[in-house]
Parts: sequence; C-alpha cells; structure tokens
Amino acid sequence: MNRSLTPKATFGLVVFLVVVWGINWPLTKMALPEVPPILFSGIRTLLGGILLLMIAIRHRSGLRWKENKGVYLILALFNIIGYYGLQTVGIGYLPAGLFSTIVFLQPVLLGLFSWIWLGESMSWLKWVGLIIGFGGVALISLGGLQGHLSPVGIVLALLSALCWAIGSIYMKKKSAQLDSLWAVTVQMLIGGAFLTLAGSATESWGDIHWTASFIGLLLFISIFVIAAGWLVYFKLLDSGEASTVGSYTFAIPVLASIFSIFLLGESITLTLVLGLLLISFSIGLVNRKTAPKSLPASAEKQPCQQG
Repeated sequence: MNRSLTPKATFGLVVFLVVVWGINWPLTKMALPEVPPILFSGIRTLLGGILLLMIAIRHRSGLRWKENKGVYLILALFNIIGYYGLQTVGIGYLPAGLFSTIVFLQPVLLGLFSWIWLGESMSWLKWVGLIIGFGGVALISLGGLQGHLSPVGIVLALLSALCWAIGSIYMKKKSAQLDSLWAVTVQMLIGGAFLTLAGSATESWGDIHWTASFIGLLLFISIFVIAAGWLVYFKLLDSGEASTVGSYTFAIPVLASIFSIFLLGESITLTLVLGLLLISFSIGLVNRKTAPKSLPASAEKQPCQQG
C-alpha cells in the first residue's frame, strides 16, 4: 500500500540515502583487499538481512510466504544477486567514483521502465534525457577505454544498473501485496545466502583478513548501506513515482566521487566530469514535471452535466 511522506520526512530520508550510498563505493573499494569479492557481497547482504529479520519477526503476519515467495525470489535475483554480485566484482576493475557514476545510469533506466511497465508519463523531454544519459555513459566509457580502465568493469557496471532498475520496478509493481520490511528482509536473506554459497564454492574463507578495520567496514555497510539504505529506498519508492524517486539518486555518484577523492586519493578526469554532468542533466530531464495544459475559457465556464 502506498503511504505518502511529508516533504520534511522525504528530505531527511533522501539525505540519509545519498550520503550512506555515496560513501558505500569507496568503503567497498577499501574493504575488497581484505576479502574475496563474492564472499564479501554475500556476507554483508546476509548480515543485513539477519539484522532486519530481528525486527521483521515481530510482525510475522506481513511475511505471507505462500503468496509472495515467487516475488521474493525475483527481487533477490535482480536486487541482490544481480546488482550486488555484479557490483562487488566490477568495482575491482574501475575507480569507485567512476564505477558508481555508470551504475547510477539506473535512474534513467528506471524512468524508461516505469513508462513501459507502470504507465507513468513519458514526455519528449524524458526521451531527450534518455539519449543524453546514454551519451554520458558512452563518454565515460570512451575515456576509460583510452586509458588504463577496464571495458569489463564498464560492462559489469551497466549490467548492475540494469538489474537494479528492473528490481526496483518490480518491487514498485508488487508493492500493494508486499510488506516492505519483509520484502527487503527476505530478498537479502535469499540473495545473501546464494552469494555466500557461491563465494564459498569459488573463493576461500581463508583469504579473508578479519582485521578491526575490515570488521568495522563490514558492520557499517551491512547496517547502514544494506539494511537501512534499502528500507529507506523502497519507502521512498512506495510513496511516489518510480521515475521521480530515481531522480533523488543522481547525487550519489557525485558524493561517491568526492568521498573517493578524500578516502582513496582518486583523481577527477575531464571525461568523468563531463559524463557525470550529462548523466545528471539527463536525470533531471527524465524526471521533470510538465505543467498540465489549461482548459479553454469556454470549457471552464461550461457547467458539468449530470446524467
């Protein structure tokens, strides 16, 4: 069920989301030398799901497993296994700020999918925005291909964005039959367990360095980025249009790049700046509200006829 938020509450949730999801990228980059990527993706997601389960278990009636088990599996496939799995592997190929910039083409894809599957409005400005957005990604990709950046990382970032967009649209489409807390919890438990098992089969637990810094990064990401972040994201998604909610996230790659400069010493290149500007501008066009056309004066004066 859709529940509206006050402007103040929306602003507070948006600020929280863009900050924690922005800093997530450099923090993940910092953690990866201490842990194999798939295992890290599974552990942090599974831990986030367990933390949410401790809260959700008090409201057992909201689970409705028999009715929603198929929905939970699809959400886990796209939002966790696809998005986090591809993300955690792909970020090893690119600078964190650049990788997050490409992944956050997702709001543009979200605008397109919300038009196709949810029937949300799609003006010519949104079409222009889509073209500019893909142009921004192409610019960043070309800049990366000319230097030391990996084409594999760019492809993984694009696939990660696609999985996230599809998962978000599907969550929005099924929101009427889902309890948001249980939906986030179960997809994390399923996806986290799958990724942990996949990591256990292909990687070694002995390669994890359980240092104090790694444990701190793991706990911060699991609690704030995974558990709290996804709850806030789907709360915003449930309370408004999917394409509009997508526009909130344009600030995340900006913050990710800023945090990466301070935490990782990454540099800002001209192609990254230009591509980021194009993507941000495209998201603004995709989510711009057009004013409704006013009725002719004669129509406004004409009284309504009752049948």
